[in-house]
Amino acid sequence: MKNMNTNKFRADVVGSMLRPKFLLDAQERLKKGKITNAELTLAEDKAVKEAVAIQEKIGMDVVTDGEMRRPVFCHNFVKACDGFAWNVPGNTVIWFDMKGNKIIDPVTVGVVKRIEKKHDISVDEFSFLRGITDKPIKVTIPSPTMMSYYFVPGISNKVHPSPIGFLHEVTRILKESVDELERIGVTHIQVDAPDFGMLLDPVQQEWFAHKGFEPETLIHEGVEMINVVLSGFSGTKALHICRGNDKNRFMAKGGYEQISRVVFKKARVDRLLLEFDSERAGDFSPLRHVPKDKMVVLGLITTKSPVLEEPQVIIRRIKEASQFIPIERLALSTQCGFASVAKGNNMTFQDQEKKLRLVVHVARRVWKDK
Repeated sequence: MKNMNTNKFRADVVGSMLRPKFLLDAQERLKKGKITNAELTLAEDKAVKEAVAIQEKIGMDVVTDGEMRRPVFCHNFVKACDGFAWNVPGNTVIWFDMKGNKIIDPVTVGVVKRIEKKHDISVDEFSFLRGITDKPIKVTIPSPTMMSYYFVPGISNKVHPSPIGFLHEVTRILKESVDELERIGVTHIQVDAPDFGMLLDPVQQEWFAHKGFEPETLIHEGVEMINVVLSGFSGTKALHICRGNDKNRFMAKGGYEQISRVVFKKARVDRLLLEFDSERAGDFSPLRHVPKDKMVVLGLITTKSPVLEEPQVIIRRIKEASQFIPIERLALSTQCGFASVAKGNNMTFQDQEKKLRLVVHVARRVWKDK
């Protein structure tokens, strides 16, 4: 299949969208044994159709299924493999509210057995999605190092003695899945790596070290793993980096300068989707390290607040970024998805639509080639 020129995709969407109440209710009813898996699938199908309809109506250049079938954005991998269990004790993660207060939350799942692939990830998502839209489609997958969240010291290392060896096994499974996704017609894959954003922050570096990973080398290893996963894929390759996104909270602070020479230069991708909605992400100067063969999608519109940005402010910031990278190699998106975790951020469906409309409105004003 011939791939389209995604350099013309100026209004991009990161991935997740708010879940409708009927879907959240169906998920709870399944947990209680009140509905079947088939009935949940019907609710998911309906929610995907609604998410796609919103993106089509607004005029996004590329659409996703809103990640409606995933409890957490990376759970397409968890659902595809044996070896994970829910509510594993001793596995926590550090969040910060918008005032900077630290919050310790349990991590949803953990690795308790050797992971084994049951099926390739996101095949069902894509198969359904291509049947309901003629728009360009993007499939999102987690970075291999994202699975470090689920490695629990004292439990996971009994079955995967080497933490980095565990991530290499994740890489192998993801690579096989990407090969299958291309075989069935996927032409645009985005790797989501909030773990790279976490590794910018000393607090989270300690968190990785506690799990048995080497923070100072994990970025290098993570980039190489992503390159392995995407090797051979002939379609558009994208990489999204943020600093955590759940219930209007964040995980990390830090500009891109300290990872730019590794991630921007060595990741063999076509598009970098980078969070830039607040001072937590630093300034635009690291963009000077982006090679000429890469596009940068500026995540300037926040999903952490329902307050709608002013178009002129976004346009001004795009011009600021263009001091470091030519404007023809830039595009626009929200800084992250709207519901990286199923419950979603604290905003309404109307807020979500206004944010996405703003992405399209500004993109059409700034770039005249679409």
